[in-house]
Amino acid sequence: MRRIPGLAATLLAALMAALTAGLLSAGPALAADWPLVRKGDNSVQVTTVQHLLTARGYATGADGAFGDGTEAKVKSFQSAAGLTPVDGIVGADTWSKLIVTVRKGDNGSAVKAVQTQLNRYGAGLVVDGAFGDGTDGKVKSFQGSKGLDADGIVGPDTWRALVTGTSGGSGGNSGLLTHSEAASIFTSAGGITWTSSGNCSDRNSSSCTSFDGLRRTSADGTVTLRRASGCALTITGGTETGHASGTYSHWNGYKIDFSPTSCLSNYITGTFPRTGTRADGAALYTAPSGNIYARESNHWDVTFLN
Repeated sequence: MRRIPGLAATLLAALMAALTAGLLSAGPALAADWPLVRKGDNSVQVTTVQHLLTARGYATGADGAFGDGTEAKVKSFQSAAGLTPVDGIVGADTWSKLIVTVRKGDNGSAVKAVQTQLNRYGAGLVVDGAFGDGTDGKVKSFQGSKGLDADGIVGPDTWRALVTGTSGGSGGNSGLLTHSEAASIFTSAGGITWTSSGNCSDRNSSSCTSFDGLRRTSADGTVTLRRASGCALTITGGTETGHASGTYSHWNGYKIDFSPTSCLSNYITGTFPRTGTRADGAALYTAPSGNIYARESNHWDVTFLN
């Protein structure tokens, strides 16, 4: 067998060692970090995709629900962009074509997508599509926190950091959300508002309505209730102190209080069977999912178990 000269053998060994150690990586390894978003999903990522589709000329309602309409728009975009397969799934290749570079002074749906993502990290921005000083400051702050060049320009690197990163409270469907994350989900869904006697969101004040520590399942359940009932929902209680304690409590992120409008009350009592009376006298109605609706004197107390 022919021998490889000593120097060549040394270089080859070094190359193999580098590959084994992960010091050399191909583009697809980085691309794999982009999240997969597909039909059936309900999330801020879906809202982001919908805003970006609109920015690319494929007008899509930004409701956070990946249904047939959104899937069709994704497929149309994939086909026009020369992507294969045309499967309606937003993965690495589709994300890289879909994102739009934006900066201060820009306006439109791509900016709304950026603002929606920034709110996952507690930015608290109004999703108005105007890239002004406030959005610019939040972008620079986010970039700095991720070790990126804090220039305020949302290009591919910043986009990737935004959509692949996780904020302090996120962690999947049963993870805990920050107030800003939950508020963004509700705002994106449309028809969901909240109120408090103190006009505040401090979790440690009983006069506030806070979503800090709300389970993602509870947020998604609220959006599902809104869509299934067709009723506008007003949240009057979240995870703030002052509610009854227990495993499945407000504080632990399982419960949300809703104003008892005739629309919501008629939907609950007409859709779910009455299953008993709570110790405090509240009538109980239970959904097939296991979620429990308790009619208290001035609100519906809903426990989202699934």
